[in-house]
Amino acid sequence: MGDLLIRDIPDSLKRDLSDVALQTGRSMSDEVKAMIRKGVAAHKADKSQPSSKNAYEQIREAFADIPDEEREEFAKIMDEIEADRKTNFGRPFSFEE
Repeated sequence: MGDLLIRDIPDSLKRDLSDVALQTGRSMSDEVKAMIRKGVAAHKADKSQPSSKNAYEQIREAFADIPDEEREEFAKIMDEIEADRKTNFGRPFSFEE
């Protein structure tokens, strides 16, 4: 079994850990190991929960607060890019342009 050394723990945190260990009747080492186990289990549980929203819904939500004027400007720019892409589709690329 390996050891884990954690440096620079604030004194207040060490006191809190010691107090919790006293309350539970465990050694500080056993109490910290139990806390780490709980933390890892909670982290794994959070990671395993798939988002209920698909990518499209998540992207729309991320941009929901953009004012209508900016949305319209963005849509216009994207339309111009798409039109340019369609006219240049299949044309060989030149680095000299």
